[in-house]
Amino acid sequence: MQPNLSAEEISAARPVAAGCRGGVMTGLSRFERPVVVQVSRHSSERVVFDVNDASNILLRHLHRQTEKRKIAMDACLRVLRGEAHPPVARRAFVAAALEAKILRSD
Repeated sequence: MQPNLSAEEISAARPVAAGCRGGVMTGLSRFERPVVVQVSRHSSERVVFDVNDASNILLRHLHRQTEKRKIAMDACLRVLRGEAHPPVARRAFVAAALEAKILRSD
């Protein structure tokens, strides 16, 4: 089952991730330690600092529909909704990046 994540949904969630939603503090979506990826052989390395960066890479650069990608996308969305903490999304993103062979530094 593929989650219904669109670029618009993630963009719409960005202001929520930095503040409050429905009286619940969602906290920050920043990772404690950045993750470095290289999405293609000819691109430069990218430093992923937060859930927004990770979700963008998952949506736009990881095209294989794998279980690890799905888990990472779900984890990012849960953080953006205030339902999980950034380390959950970071771990899932690192696993998906490793599987896709784009992880350079964790």
